[in-house]
Amino acid sequence: MDSSFGPLDAFAFVVFAVLIFVGVIIVVSLGKLPGQLARKWEHPQAGAINAMSWIGIATGGLLWPIAFIWAFTTQARTKSPTIKDDRQPRSAAEPDAAAIGRNARRQASGDEETRS
Repeated sequence: MDSSFGPLDAFAFVVFAVLIFVGVIIVVSLGKLPGQLARKWEHPQAGAINAMSWIGIATGGLLWPIAFIWAFTTQARTKSPTIKDDRQPRSAAEPDAAAIGRNARRQASGDEETRS
């Protein structure tokens, strides 16, 4: 058996090192992707999304898809929006509709009494 380190062995070593380097770059890029997207779109839980993404990568990609989907969601509002009242307050000089109706009935019944 020949145990010398030849040129083909060196080439295989370089190819293996490049593959490991590219693999690390891909894993790091995927690990930071959900956090970057969440910060870019100003997601309120961007820090939590970033942490979940890295934990997901560390656990073999188990939580990473959840973090990725979470980065695309928006938070539901916890308090109801205030309702603006566009109606103007009535002044004492402006009669309401019920008062106008009562006055009209009174005038109509008064007209009938004067006719008889």
